[in-house]
Amino acid sequence: MTPAIFGLSGPTLTDDERAFFREADPAGYILFGRNVENRAQLRALTDDLRAIHGRERLLVSIDQEGGRVARMKPPEWEAFPPGEAFARLWQVAPASAIEAARANAEALGHDLAEVGISVDYTPLLDVRQPGAHDVIGDRALGSEPMQVAALARAVLDGLARAGVTGCVKHMPGHGRAGADSHKELPTVEASEAELESDIEPFRTLKDAPIGMTAHVRYTAWDAERPGTLSPFVIDEIIRQRIGFTGLLLTDDLDMEALSGTVPERAEQAIAAGCDVALNCWAKMDDMTGIAGRLPAMTEEAAARLERALAGSGSVASDRAQLIAKRDSLLELARDIA
Repeated sequence: MTPAIFGLSGPTLTDDERAFFREADPAGYILFGRNVENRAQLRALTDDLRAIHGRERLLVSIDQEGGRVARMKPPEWEAFPPGEAFARLWQVAPASAIEAARANAEALGHDLAEVGISVDYTPLLDVRQPGAHDVIGDRALGSEPMQVAALARAVLDGLARAGVTGCVKHMPGHGRAGADSHKELPTVEASEAELESDIEPFRTLKDAPIGMTAHVRYTAWDAERPGTLSPFVIDEIIRQRIGFTGLLLTDDLDMEALSGTVPERAEQAIAAGCDVALNCWAKMDDMTGIAGRLPAMTEEAAARLERALAGSGSVASDRAQLIAKRDSLLELARDIA
Protein backbone atom coordinates (compact mmCIF):
# COMPACT_ATOMS: atom_id res chain seq x y z
CA MET A 1 0.00 0.00 0.00
CA THR A 2 1.29 3.47 -0.88
CA PRO A 3 1.22 5.74 2.21
CA ALA A 4 -0.68 8.49 0.40
CA ILE A 5 -4.18 9.90 0.07
CA PHE A 6 -4.97 11.05 -3.47
CA GLY A 7 -7.58 13.35 -4.98
CA LEU A 8 -9.81 12.70 -7.99
CA SER A 9 -10.24 14.98 -10.98
CA GLY A 10 -14.03 14.93 -11.34
CA PRO A 11 -17.40 13.37 -10.41
CA THR A 12 -16.43 9.98 -11.88
CA LEU A 13 -13.15 8.10 -12.11
CA THR A 14 -11.25 8.40 -15.38
CA ASP A 15 -9.77 5.27 -16.93
CA ASP A 16 -6.27 6.55 -16.15
CA GLU A 17 -7.15 7.18 -12.51
CA ARG A 18 -8.70 3.75 -12.09
CA ALA A 19 -5.64 2.05 -13.58
CA PHE A 20 -3.22 4.13 -11.51
CA PHE A 21 -5.11 3.61 -8.24
CA ARG A 22 -5.30 -0.14 -8.89
CA GLU A 23 -1.53 -0.28 -9.29
CA ALA A 24 -0.53 2.21 -6.57
CA ASP A 25 -3.04 1.02 -3.94
CA PRO A 26 -3.13 4.29 -1.97
CA ALA A 27 -4.12 4.41 1.70
CA GLY A 28 -7.18 6.46 0.76
CA TYR A 29 -8.82 9.25 -1.19
CA ILE A 30 -9.99 12.83 -0.61
CA LEU A 31 -13.02 14.47 -2.21
CA PHE A 32 -13.59 18.13 -3.11
CA GLY A 33 -16.38 20.19 -4.63
CA ARG A 34 -15.28 19.10 -8.11
CA ASN A 35 -16.17 15.52 -7.14
CA VAL A 36 -19.60 16.32 -5.71
CA GLU A 37 -22.86 16.76 -7.61
CA ASN A 38 -25.65 14.92 -5.81
CA ARG A 39 -26.27 11.99 -3.49
CA ALA A 40 -26.64 9.31 -6.14
CA GLN A 41 -23.53 10.43 -8.04
CA LEU A 42 -21.41 10.70 -4.89
CA ARG A 43 -22.48 7.30 -3.57
CA ALA A 44 -21.67 5.74 -6.95
CA LEU A 45 -18.21 7.36 -6.87
CA THR A 46 -17.34 6.10 -3.39
CA ASP A 47 -18.66 2.63 -4.25
CA ASP A 48 -16.42 2.70 -7.33
CA LEU A 49 -13.39 3.52 -5.17
CA ARG A 50 -14.16 0.62 -2.84
CA ALA A 51 -14.49 -1.74 -5.77
CA ILE A 52 -10.95 -1.06 -7.02
CA HIS A 53 -9.41 -3.34 -4.40
CA GLY A 54 -12.58 -4.85 -2.97
CA ARG A 55 -11.94 -2.98 0.29
CA GLU A 56 -15.12 -2.21 2.20
CA ARG A 57 -13.23 -0.38 4.97
CA LEU A 58 -11.62 2.34 2.90
CA LEU A 59 -10.46 5.82 3.88
CA VAL A 60 -12.68 8.06 1.75
CA SER A 61 -12.33 11.54 3.18
CA ILE A 62 -13.57 15.10 2.88
CA ASP A 63 -13.26 18.54 4.51
CA GLN A 64 -16.80 19.06 5.78
CA GLU A 65 -16.35 21.24 8.85
CA GLY A 66 -19.36 23.50 8.49
CA GLY A 67 -19.26 27.24 7.90
CA ARG A 68 -16.92 28.32 5.10
CA VAL A 69 -15.20 24.92 4.83
CA ALA A 70 -17.73 22.60 3.21
CA ARG A 71 -17.46 20.61 0.00
CA MET A 72 -21.05 19.30 0.06
CA LYS A 73 -23.20 22.41 -0.27
CA PRO A 74 -26.82 23.58 -0.53
CA PRO A 75 -29.19 23.06 -2.15
CA GLU A 76 -28.32 19.35 -2.31
CA TRP A 77 -27.02 19.28 1.26
CA GLU A 78 -27.85 21.36 4.31
CA ALA A 79 -25.38 23.98 5.54
CA PHE A 80 -23.85 23.46 8.99
CA PRO A 81 -22.59 26.16 11.39
CA PRO A 82 -18.88 26.93 11.97
CA GLY A 83 -17.03 26.10 15.16
CA GLU A 84 -17.50 29.62 16.47
CA ALA A 85 -21.24 28.99 16.95
CA PHE A 86 -20.46 26.38 19.60
CA ALA A 87 -17.72 28.54 21.12
CA ARG A 88 -20.27 31.33 21.64
CA LEU A 89 -22.72 28.96 23.30
CA TRP A 90 -19.94 27.71 25.60
CA GLN A 91 -19.67 31.22 27.07
CA VAL A 92 -23.18 30.98 28.48
CA ALA A 93 -23.81 27.23 28.81
CA PRO A 94 -20.81 24.88 28.43
CA ALA A 95 -22.79 21.65 28.85
CA SER A 96 -25.30 22.79 26.24
CA ALA A 97 -22.46 23.67 23.86
CA ILE A 98 -21.09 20.14 24.19
CA GLU A 99 -24.52 18.63 23.48
CA ALA A 100 -25.05 20.94 20.52
CA ALA A 101 -21.64 20.12 19.04
CA ARG A 102 -22.27 16.39 19.43
CA ALA A 103 -25.72 16.55 17.84
CA ASN A 104 -24.43 18.72 14.99
CA ALA A 105 -21.55 16.35 14.26
CA GLU A 106 -23.79 13.29 14.34
CA ALA A 107 -26.23 14.87 11.86
CA LEU A 108 -23.34 15.92 9.62
CA GLY A 109 -21.93 12.41 9.90
CA HIS A 110 -25.22 10.95 8.69
CA ASP A 111 -24.89 13.01 5.50
CA LEU A 112 -21.37 11.67 4.95
CA ALA A 113 -22.12 8.04 5.77
CA GLU A 114 -25.10 8.09 3.43
CA VAL A 115 -22.78 8.73 0.48
CA GLY A 116 -19.99 6.39 1.56
CA ILE A 117 -17.57 8.87 3.13
CA SER A 118 -15.72 7.35 6.08
CA VAL A 119 -13.44 10.18 7.33
CA ASP A 120 -14.10 13.87 7.96
CA TYR A 121 -11.21 16.30 8.48
CA THR A 122 -12.65 17.89 11.58
CA PRO A 123 -12.51 18.94 14.46
CA LEU A 124 -9.95 21.75 14.64
CA LEU A 125 -7.99 21.78 17.89
CA ASP A 126 -6.27 25.05 16.98
CA VAL A 127 -6.52 27.43 19.93
CA ARG A 128 -7.59 30.78 18.52
CA GLN A 129 -5.18 33.60 19.36
CA PRO A 130 -5.71 37.38 19.03
CA GLY A 131 -3.93 38.91 16.06
CA ALA A 132 -3.55 35.62 14.18
CA HIS A 133 -4.42 35.24 10.49
CA ASP A 134 -8.09 34.58 9.79
CA VAL A 135 -7.38 31.29 7.99
CA ILE A 136 -8.52 29.62 11.24
CA GLY A 137 -10.77 32.40 12.54
CA ASP A 138 -14.40 31.32 12.99
CA ARG A 139 -13.46 27.70 12.26
CA ALA A 140 -11.96 27.47 15.77
CA LEU A 141 -13.80 26.03 18.75
CA GLY A 142 -12.47 28.71 21.07
CA SER A 143 -9.45 30.44 22.56
CA GLU A 144 -9.18 28.40 25.76
CA PRO A 145 -7.56 24.93 25.56
CA MET A 146 -9.96 23.07 27.84
CA GLN A 147 -12.98 24.43 25.95
CA VAL A 148 -11.48 23.51 22.59
CA ALA A 149 -10.74 19.96 23.75
CA ALA A 150 -14.19 19.43 25.28
CA LEU A 151 -16.05 20.62 22.18
CA ALA A 152 -13.72 18.69 19.88
CA ARG A 153 -14.31 15.49 21.84
CA ALA A 154 -18.04 15.99 21.35
CA VAL A 155 -17.48 16.38 17.59
CA LEU A 156 -15.46 13.15 17.45
CA ASP A 157 -18.15 11.35 19.44
CA GLY A 158 -20.97 12.64 17.23
CA LEU A 159 -19.22 11.66 14.01
CA ALA A 160 -18.44 8.21 15.41
CA ARG A 161 -22.08 7.66 16.33
CA ALA A 162 -22.90 8.18 12.65
CA GLY A 163 -20.19 5.75 11.56
CA VAL A 164 -17.63 8.37 10.48
CA THR A 165 -14.08 8.86 11.81
CA GLY A 166 -12.97 12.38 12.69
CA CYS A 167 -9.48 13.86 12.36
CA VAL A 168 -7.95 16.35 14.80
CA LYS A 169 -6.01 19.18 13.17
CA HIS A 170 -3.66 21.01 12.73
CA MET A 171 -1.00 19.39 14.95
CA PRO A 172 0.72 20.81 16.96
CA GLY A 173 -1.36 23.97 16.48
CA HIS A 174 -2.18 26.57 13.80
CA GLY A 175 -3.95 29.06 16.06
CA ARG A 176 -1.01 31.49 16.38
CA ALA A 177 -0.05 31.58 12.71
CA GLY A 178 0.17 35.08 11.25
CA ALA A 179 -0.09 33.83 7.66
CA ASP A 180 -2.21 31.43 5.62
CA SER A 181 -0.22 28.23 5.02
CA HIS A 182 -2.15 27.72 1.78
CA LYS A 183 -0.21 30.73 0.43
CA GLU A 184 3.05 31.00 2.40
CA LEU A 185 4.95 29.43 5.30
CA PRO A 186 3.83 30.90 8.65
CA THR A 187 6.53 31.31 11.27
CA VAL A 188 5.54 31.17 14.93
CA GLU A 189 8.16 32.62 17.28
CA ALA A 190 6.37 31.82 20.55
CA SER A 191 8.42 30.25 23.32
CA GLU A 192 8.13 26.61 24.37
CA ALA A 193 6.24 27.74 27.46
CA GLU A 194 3.76 29.71 25.36
CA LEU A 195 3.28 26.78 22.96
CA GLU A 196 2.13 24.57 25.83
CA SER A 197 -1.36 26.05 25.48
CA ASP A 198 -1.34 25.22 21.74
CA ILE A 199 -0.57 21.55 22.30
CA GLU A 200 -2.80 21.11 25.36
CA PRO A 201 -6.01 20.21 23.43
CA PHE A 202 -4.07 17.70 21.32
CA ARG A 203 -2.63 16.15 24.48
CA THR A 204 -6.14 15.86 25.94
CA LEU A 205 -7.31 14.06 22.77
CA LYS A 206 -4.08 12.14 22.15
CA ASP A 207 -6.09 8.96 21.52
CA ALA A 208 -7.99 10.47 18.57
CA PRO A 209 -7.95 8.02 15.64
CA ILE A 210 -6.47 10.39 13.03
CA GLY A 211 -4.47 13.61 13.20
CA MET A 212 -3.26 16.10 10.59
CA THR A 213 -0.06 18.14 10.75
CA ALA A 214 0.39 21.89 10.32
CA HIS A 215 2.59 23.51 7.67
CA VAL A 216 3.86 25.98 10.26
CA ARG A 217 7.44 26.65 11.38
CA TYR A 218 7.83 26.86 15.16
CA THR A 219 11.22 28.43 15.89
CA ALA A 220 11.24 27.12 19.48
CA TRP A 221 11.23 23.57 18.11
CA ASP A 222 12.76 23.69 14.63
CA ALA A 223 13.96 26.97 13.19
CA GLU A 224 14.44 25.53 9.69
CA ARG A 225 11.55 23.21 8.83
CA PRO A 226 7.74 23.39 9.06
CA GLY A 227 6.09 20.94 11.41
CA THR A 228 5.02 18.58 8.62
CA LEU A 229 8.65 18.08 7.52
CA SER A 230 10.35 18.25 10.93
CA PRO A 231 11.48 14.98 12.56
CA PHE A 232 11.74 16.84 15.88
CA VAL A 233 8.16 18.15 15.72
CA ILE A 234 6.75 14.80 14.56
CA ASP A 235 8.59 12.62 17.06
CA GLU A 236 9.44 14.78 20.04
CA ILE A 237 6.36 17.03 20.08
CA ILE A 238 3.52 15.08 18.45
CA ARG A 239 4.40 11.49 19.29
CA GLN A 240 6.14 12.00 22.66
CA ARG A 241 5.16 15.29 24.31
CA ILE A 242 1.57 15.20 23.07
CA GLY A 243 1.51 11.39 23.11
CA PHE A 244 -0.55 11.08 19.94
CA THR A 245 -1.15 7.42 19.08
CA GLY A 246 -3.26 7.64 15.92
CA LEU A 247 -2.68 7.78 12.18
CA LEU A 248 -0.74 10.96 11.34
CA LEU A 249 -1.47 12.62 7.98
CA THR A 250 0.18 15.62 6.42
CA ASP A 251 -1.90 18.64 5.53
CA ASP A 252 -2.23 19.08 1.75
CA LEU A 253 1.22 18.87 0.18
CA ASP A 254 0.24 21.24 -2.63
CA MET A 255 0.03 24.19 -0.24
CA GLU A 256 2.50 27.01 -0.88
CA ALA A 257 3.93 26.87 2.64
CA LEU A 258 6.14 24.04 1.37
CA SER A 259 8.93 24.18 -1.18
CA GLY A 260 10.26 21.65 -3.69
CA THR A 261 8.20 19.39 -5.93
CA VAL A 262 5.12 17.70 -4.50
CA PRO A 263 6.75 14.22 -4.68
CA GLU A 264 9.81 15.61 -2.85
CA ARG A 265 7.56 17.06 -0.16
CA ALA A 266 5.83 13.70 0.26
CA GLU A 267 9.14 11.90 0.58
CA GLN A 268 10.39 14.40 3.19
CA ALA A 269 7.16 14.17 5.20
CA ILE A 270 7.23 10.38 5.37
CA ALA A 271 10.95 10.46 6.25
CA ALA A 272 10.14 12.95 9.04
CA GLY A 273 7.72 10.47 10.59
CA CYS A 274 4.28 11.18 9.09
CA ASP A 275 2.30 8.02 8.35
CA VAL A 276 0.51 9.24 5.21
CA ALA A 277 1.07 11.99 2.64
CA LEU A 278 -2.05 13.94 1.61
CA ASN A 279 -2.10 15.09 -2.04
CA CYS A 280 -5.35 16.76 -3.00
CA TRP A 281 -5.28 18.07 -6.55
CA ALA A 282 -5.42 14.93 -8.72
CA LYS A 283 -2.46 15.91 -10.90
CA MET A 284 -1.37 12.61 -12.41
CA ASP A 285 2.31 13.58 -12.67
CA ASP A 286 2.41 14.43 -8.96
CA MET A 287 0.55 11.28 -7.95
CA THR A 288 2.77 8.97 -10.01
CA GLY A 289 5.81 10.79 -8.68
CA ILE A 290 4.67 10.28 -5.10
CA ALA A 291 3.95 6.59 -5.70
CA GLY A 292 7.39 6.20 -7.23
CA ARG A 293 9.25 7.92 -4.39
CA LEU A 294 7.49 6.59 -1.31
CA PRO A 295 8.26 3.28 0.36
CA ALA A 296 5.41 0.90 1.13
CA MET A 297 3.34 1.80 4.15
CA THR A 298 4.91 0.48 7.34
CA GLU A 299 3.19 -2.22 9.37
CA GLU A 300 2.79 0.24 12.23
CA ALA A 301 1.10 2.83 10.01
CA ALA A 302 -1.12 0.17 8.42
CA ALA A 303 -2.23 -0.93 11.89
CA ARG A 304 -3.05 2.66 12.81
CA LEU A 305 -5.08 2.99 9.60
CA GLU A 306 -7.00 -0.19 10.37
CA ARG A 307 -7.76 0.97 13.91
CA ALA A 308 -8.90 4.38 12.65
CA LEU A 309 -11.42 2.84 10.26
CA ALA A 310 -12.62 0.20 12.70
CA GLY A 311 -13.40 2.53 15.57
CA SER A 312 -16.74 3.96 14.46
CA GLY A 313 -20.08 2.21 14.52
CA SER A 314 -23.30 3.71 13.24
CA VAL A 315 -26.20 3.96 15.68
CA ALA A 316 -29.84 4.45 14.82
CA SER A 317 -30.81 8.08 15.35
CA ASP A 318 -33.17 10.61 13.83
CA ARG A 319 -31.28 13.23 11.83
CA ALA A 320 -34.13 15.75 12.00
CA GLN A 321 -34.26 15.42 15.79
CA LEU A 322 -30.51 15.99 15.99
CA ILE A 323 -30.76 19.19 13.94
CA ALA A 324 -33.71 20.41 16.04
CA LYS A 325 -31.77 19.70 19.23
CA ARG A 326 -28.73 21.58 17.94
CA ASP A 327 -30.77 24.58 16.85
CA SER A 328 -32.69 24.83 20.12
CA LEU A 329 -29.43 24.77 22.06
CA LEU A 330 -27.71 27.33 19.82
CA GLU A 331 -30.72 29.57 20.29
CA LEU A 332 -29.76 29.88 23.96
CA ALA A 333 -26.69 31.91 23.02
CA ARG A 334 -28.75 34.23 20.81
CA ASP A 335 -31.42 34.68 23.47
CA ILE A 336 -28.93 35.56 26.18
CA ALA A 337 -26.90 37.81 23.89
